[in-house]
Amino acid sequence: MQINNEVSVSDLTKQIISVLFIILGLAGFYYYVNFLLVYRVIGLLIIVLGALYLLSTTFAGKKVLSFISESKIELNRVIWPTREETTRTTMLVFAMVFVVGFLLWLLDTFLFWGVRLLTGQGS
Repeated sequence: MQINNEVSVSDLTKQIISVLFIILGLAGFYYYVNFLLVYRVIGLLIIVLGALYLLSTTFAGKKVLSFISESKIELNRVIWPTREETTRTTMLVFAMVFVVGFLLWLLDTFLFWGVRLLTGQGS
């Protein structure tokens, strides 16, 4: 497998620059404490968005963007349940939880009664 060194060096450079931008943005965020928080947050968001844009131009970034677009297409193919089906399923789950809880309470009560009877603590 042959790798084009120029592309990988370019991608590596872009990734390093992006990380440095984010580090410098965070440092600036905490260094300029005397400015309003809103301005610092806006500045940090602009720097992070710029770094993300720079990362999206790399080979790995293009693969991530391709994955996201393919995921959106797959989400459109999903057949989502209707409101009625969701409500019916939720009620069935609640009913089953209640029934199983009641059965476990009965089992616990009879086991407790049996242990008290065997140990002689019952009246």
